[in-house]
Amino acid sequence: MNKRNLWVITCAAVGLMLMLSMRFSLAYTNDQDVYAINNLYSALGSPPLPGWVPNGGDPCTESWQGVQCIGSNITAIILNGANLGGDLGDKLQNFTSIVTIDLSNNNIGGSIPENLPSTMSKFFLAANQFTGSIPKSLAELALLSDMSVNENHLTGELPDAFQSLTGLINLDLSSNNLSGQLPPSMGSLSSITTLHIQNNQLSGTLDVLQDLPLKDLNIENNLFSGPIPEKLLNIPNFKNGGNPFNTSIAPSPTLSSPPLSPPGASAPETMPKNSSDGPADQNGSPPRKNKKVSALKVIGFVVLGVCVVIVAVLMVMYCMSKYQDRKSKHEAIPKRREERIHERPKDPKIYQERNLIGEERIHERPKDPKIYQERNMMVGKNPKGQKEKVQERSKHPINHGNLIEPNRKMEKAPPEAAETLNRDHEIDIAGTEMLELPPLPEKVIVNPRVPAESITKPPSLDLLPPTSVTSFSVASLQQYTGSFREENVISDGRFGKTYLAELPDRKLLAVLKLDNANSNMPVDDFLELVLAISELRHPNITELVGYCAEFGQRLLVYNYFSKRTLHDVLHGGDDLKRKLSWDARIKIALQSAKVLEYLHEACQPPVIHQNFEPANVLLDDKLAVRVSECGMASLVSSNSVTQLSGRIRSLFSYEAPELNESGSFTDRSDVYSFGVVMLELLTGRLPYDSSLPRPEQHLVRWASSQLHDINALSRMVDPSIDKKYPIKSLSRFADIISRCIQRGPEFRPLMSQVVQDLKLVVEESRNRSIGEDPMGQASTFKDEDGQ
Repeated sequence: MNKRNLWVITCAAVGLMLMLSMRFSLAYTNDQDVYAINNLYSALGSPPLPGWVPNGGDPCTESWQGVQCIGSNITAIILNGANLGGDLGDKLQNFTSIVTIDLSNNNIGGSIPENLPSTMSKFFLAANQFTGSIPKSLAELALLSDMSVNENHLTGELPDAFQSLTGLINLDLSSNNLSGQLPPSMGSLSSITTLHIQNNQLSGTLDVLQDLPLKDLNIENNLFSGPIPEKLLNIPNFKNGGNPFNTSIAPSPTLSSPPLSPPGASAPETMPKNSSDGPADQNGSPPRKNKKVSALKVIGFVVLGVCVVIVAVLMVMYCMSKYQDRKSKHEAIPKRREERIHERPKDPKIYQERNLIGEERIHERPKDPKIYQERNMMVGKNPKGQKEKVQERSKHPINHGNLIEPNRKMEKAPPEAAETLNRDHEIDIAGTEMLELPPLPEKVIVNPRVPAESITKPPSLDLLPPTSVTSFSVASLQQYTGSFREENVISDGRFGKTYLAELPDRKLLAVLKLDNANSNMPVDDFLELVLAISELRHPNITELVGYCAEFGQRLLVYNYFSKRTLHDVLHGGDDLKRKLSWDARIKIALQSAKVLEYLHEACQPPVIHQNFEPANVLLDDKLAVRVSECGMASLVSSNSVTQLSGRIRSLFSYEAPELNESGSFTDRSDVYSFGVVMLELLTGRLPYDSSLPRPEQHLVRWASSQLHDINALSRMVDPSIDKKYPIKSLSRFADIISRCIQRGPEFRPLMSQVVQDLKLVVEESRNRSIGEDPMGQASTFKDEDGQ
């Protein structure tokens, strides 16, 4: 490479770095805008709006709810129907570039501020509790095009402040208590097309409006008087009822008088005056149209009857088509479930290398029977091969609960046999019933057993979950959770509260009671969700063992693992935090990564977690990992944080940047969330912490530029680790983080690549001279596959 080419490449690299740094610096929100929005937030009473803080923050890069920006300037605040209170404060004029303020349909009170931002084009405060008068400073909003302050409690006269609002197009002042006459300056509204001032106490004449280009004018229910200007009568949509106009002198178009009938043309008084019969003729006899009209009536009734018949036939055909669609859908569900249940990774070699436990192929058995047996014990399967069960169906009777062999007469299986066969896999609980296995490749006969205490219609047999999942009754779960007492609440998450349940044999379960937003889901949809979750079999995923769908309740029952989360350990105090040595942190990261690898690459179709964060990473006393909320993304509404139960969380701290634009979750958005969690493990900091200096508040932005500087990286490490880590291991760990939190999803790695890289980090850490375990005792911590 000659010097010229080297010089060109160097200049290009420097230019690219300058462009990136310039773009990064522009991402910071203007200080004046931050000051103004902080004041507005405090004036509104600090409502629970995701991202909003009373001091500092960076609205343009942290996706504050309802805030829109161009560059570093806030250009819009849209919080329509957000249940806001308080008032607007007195610092709105500090916004430097705001164009739109929409706070309609809230409960905001106080008066409209005198000082408003002069850049504002759209100003919407409808349906609130504002009092006082319309400010005179309205004259300073020369760029205003749309304004609505209707349905408030505004009083006083309209200010004579419209002379500079030549660009105003739509104005709505209706449903207030405004009084007085229309100010002369309203005649300067040369662009206005819509004016609503109904339901007020306005008086005087309408002369000031007659030369305006109005297309929609509503002045109903006021005190206007005098004549209505003739030009206003030409407005396409003009409503003027409820006013004491002096109609006697109002101009009106000339109307031609009806011709006078000759004296002899009037009908006799005894003639009935039926409008359908038409006027009488000059001889006083009824017209000859009577018979024609009667004939038309008959024809009309016939046509109406034909139309009714046609509509009835169409409705019957529509109902039949819906019935056929529903029937075909239900017939297709067992086939889909069978394919999903028996689908396995195509390459068993790759599967074994990735340790994707619980997804063995039917026709592939591991070479080591001991390993195979241990894995099947983990996922609750019979150690015997699936292949043997399929091939020997024609030779030996098969009995799984209520399943009987095909080609045999329907009969109930002996309870002793069923109990013996399923003893290792059932949870022995009074008031619960085991559900049937899904159909195998051959035709089977199912004899369902319905709980006696259930009075609701049993779910469709086609949608029953597999036999490894137990159907609990509401009464039994109430017994085991102490009637869902608050003392038994383990966690309060976005889907509802999780309760600790203790069975008679002292076994512990975790019962998730879905909140009101999800408890109304149809039973069939809920059973489909149960089936999908039950198919997720991995040693680091919380295990679903049961469910309840009685009396309008929707509950999911898991094996209890721990109520301690990674968030609790990282941010719950120094004593807990010190237990997280460097070895413990990288092993927690590895186990968590294996879960996402399994969901993304072993499940068909792939499963996206959508909410991977430390609060969903459970840790036991040995810091082993179970990840919760797997397979539950379908319960989340696409546009609502307000529908989530429990605490309102700042999900944006873990969400990938592209979600603000596309709103679509992918496996790469999970990778980004995992990278933020790794960064949290490295630094011990929250993803967003307003108590820190402003440049350090946003963890990803603060740390991303320092991950490849070994000196800066060493200063970033959580002080509780006490520098007990190999530099090489630390550097590799930081490199994985850097790749996971790339802004572009296409630049982020697959989770299988992350797993392989983390295994190298663990191996490098093992080779170091420091040999203490994560709990400060003899080193016994191992992940599930022995690494």
